[in-house]
Amino acid sequence: MAGKSYRNGLTLVQMMDRFPDDATATRWFEECLWPDERHCGKCGSRNTKEVPNAKPMPYFCNTCRSYFSVRTGTAMARSNVPMRKWAIAIYLCLTGLKSVSSVTLGRDIGVKQETAWFMMHRIREAWACDGQDGPFDGPVEFDETYRGGKRKNKSNRASTPRDAERWT
Repeated sequence: MAGKSYRNGLTLVQMMDRFPDDATATRWFEECLWPDERHCGKCGSRNTKEVPNAKPMPYFCNTCRSYFSVRTGTAMARSNVPMRKWAIAIYLCLTGLKSVSSVTLGRDIGVKQETAWFMMHRIREAWACDGQDGPFDGPVEFDETYRGGKRKNKSNRASTPRDAERWT
């Protein structure tokens, strides 16, 4: 297997075996999203119940009195793409060194390029690190600035009088 030796991943065949159908993928997402107890994706309440024969929204929240599913409040909300395709798309986007193009993703999971583009943006949005302090949060100062170069690479107009005398 090519790549870094310390990286352990799944092959595409293992990925397809892990998610043979949509129900298996839905159960996997539920286990990941609700490891302890199911809760409403709208209000966060744990006062929920399962609704029999309610296919698109199989759960009901007694607190906010609304139906919800594992998709509610996630990147997959209001999407008609099957859960199996979402799971495979997430795997492909997150394991690729440079992600994957929407054309390739669409071809790989069997959706139109526009749908793949929509999915990729939702996946990136879900994995974004909002609110976390990063190295470029707040003011950033750059030292050791390089100025100069050949005159032929400069524009004809000097930006300041100092630049004008420097290049004449």
